[in-house]
Amino acid sequence: MRERLIYVELKTGQSDNGSAWIGIAGSSKTGATIYSNGKAFRSLKGTGISANFFDIETGDEYWISGIKKNNQDRHWAGGGEIAIDRLAVDAYLAETGFESLPSNLFPTDLLPAKQQSHHRELEHSTLEGSSERYDGVVRVSRADSIKRKS
Repeated sequence: MRERLIYVELKTGQSDNGSAWIGIAGSSKTGATIYSNGKAFRSLKGTGISANFFDIETGDEYWISGIKKNNQDRHWAGGGEIAIDRLAVDAYLAETGFESLPSNLFPTDLLPAKQQSHHRELEHSTLEGSSERYDGVVRVSRADSIKRKS
């Protein structure tokens, strides 16, 4: 699993003030799923309004990106503190060139950035639905079904 430093912000129902964190993220073998803070995210593939990923478990939408070296990760219209995983502090300081953490970042312990057993089940489960274009059953992954509802 390839790991990298990312910024994550909840967008569903929060506008630009949702909870946010900086942490290490892992990804699936194909790169289609990103894991961070005990969550699994899939791309909205350009269909989101202010978000680019969704949580496969809840359907909540998130903005996920690499970190900015100028500490301007939040949307200009938003605000609030940003949690940073204690395990990511050294990598953050090295990548940004800061000598210490900016005042809007507070260290905390985030959940692991890896696939959990319930994520595996959700990612690989299918929902059955019918379609007039097909004579048989159309199998859709649960993650794709959640994304389509958004």
